[in-house]
Amino acid sequence: MDIILLGPPGAGKGTQAHRLVEHHGMRQLSTGDMLRGAVSTGTPVGLKAKAIMDRGDLVSDDIVSELIDAELTAMGPATGAIFDGYPRTEAQAQMLDGILEKHGRKLDHVIELEVDEDALVERITGRFTCANCGAGYHDKFNKPETPGVCDRCGSTEFKRRPDDTEETVRKRMGLYRAETAPILPGYEARGIVNRVDGMAAIEEVTHAIDCILAD
Repeated sequence: MDIILLGPPGAGKGTQAHRLVEHHGMRQLSTGDMLRGAVSTGTPVGLKAKAIMDRGDLVSDDIVSELIDAELTAMGPATGAIFDGYPRTEAQAQMLDGILEKHGRKLDHVIELEVDEDALVERITGRFTCANCGAGYHDKFNKPETPGVCDRCGSTEFKRRPDDTEETVRKRMGLYRAETAPILPGYEARGIVNRVDGMAAIEEVTHAIDCILAD
């Protein structure tokens, strides 16, 4: 089973993709991770991508397609794929269809994690981590038991991601809507789009996705 997992940054795609990997034996195909892996291992497509990035240019859709093609070849037909962060444009969606057809595969589901923008801003801007052990916290939803002290290691040093600001989050949301909106009508015409409340509890989101996959 091959699926596309959609949703803006902070919607929980990574968490749900990891659960799909654990519970269903699927493979998460994140273009960013694949690109970094190909570059670090020096594969032919990785060397090609590195040369482009070293010039300060963006990696083309053709390079990304090569990466996906190589991953599907290595995976074999028995393992389902989770496409995370790809496709983002209509051109990429068409390329993905061609790659899947080449491998005798097809998209079974496109699952979008829907979020409330204001709530997502609160979710992201309030998160912080222990600078020592990496334990995660939130200003409102998951405070340390003792204020200013990490529950796990006792450190008093914490940090926040510099891009976890309201301005950045709203900009990401706008980019997501601009990039994703054009690709959805084509998938909706096939009847493979499902939407899940990404603001629900993690277990509820997982259950909703499992129900979609079992349908």
